Amino acid sequence: MEEAAADEVVLHGGVANRGRVVRSGNYVLRPANPCSASIHAFLRRVRAAGFEGVPRPVGFDDEGRERLEFIEGDVALPPYPDWARTDTVLASAAELMARFHAAATLDPAPEVSRWNDEIADPQGGPVVCHNDVCLENVVFRDGIAVGLLDFDYCAPGRPVFDLAQFARMCVPIDDDASAALLGWHRPDRPGRLRLVSDSYGLDRWGRVQMLELLDDAVAHGGEFVKRHADAGDPGFVLMWEWMGGQERWDRRKRWWAAQRPAFVAALA
Repeated sequence: MEEAAADEVVLHGGVANRGRVVRSGNYVLRPANPCSASIHAFLRRVRAAGFEGVPRPVGFDDEGRERLEFIEGDVALPPYPDWARTDTVLASAAELMARFHAAATLDPAPEVSRWNDEIADPQGGPVVCHNDVCLENVVFRDGIAVGLLDFDYCAPGRPVFDLAQFARMCVPIDDDASAALLGWHRPDRPGRLRLVSDSYGLDRWGRVQMLELLDDAVAHGGEFVKRHADAGDPGFVLMWEWMGGQERWDRRKRWWAAQRPAFVAALA
């Protein structure tokens, strides 16, 4: 791993860009990718629409890295601290996502946009979804969500798809052993899924879709991580091994099959 320059401080966390995202003064510098120009244009549109909970893109530095304004606040890294596991944190993040989706319109000239579709909504949709709203990608102040980070995987999709992926990671929709690795201590997961739905303002049909999307996410759990681990991506190799390999995802499938009725009842 290359060392950061003297005035650069590594921002820890993440998987794909582990160790390569740094802060330099009021800016964050991160590796650019083929979608960076589209992402920056999107972030500018979101901010112009009145939603300031995304980084302001500044451009690119001499090394070709993205330069974005730093958002002040707290970011939780696993194992998650007590403050990050509260219902207040969860509800505020869902509310932030609702405001984000209201501003996340598609480019009026979509033919010039380029997105990473690896974990995107296969049906597409009317907004640009973040697709990776885990606790590590949310900025909090005094336990309230104020900003979203890391838009590398954003792409057009349905808002409920984005919300379901957030719920999967932050409720979390996971078995006890896997959740404990990240710091969760047997949370009321059905109740927290209801809280996500209520805080976001999800209607009855949206709640049905949420459960169906979680079914699909659990059924295909681990495929994205394994694909990158098999390709030798160091961050994903570490993640795959640390979480327990394929057994981790098989265990979650068994857990979801047994526990799903409780989630159905909670969203009724």
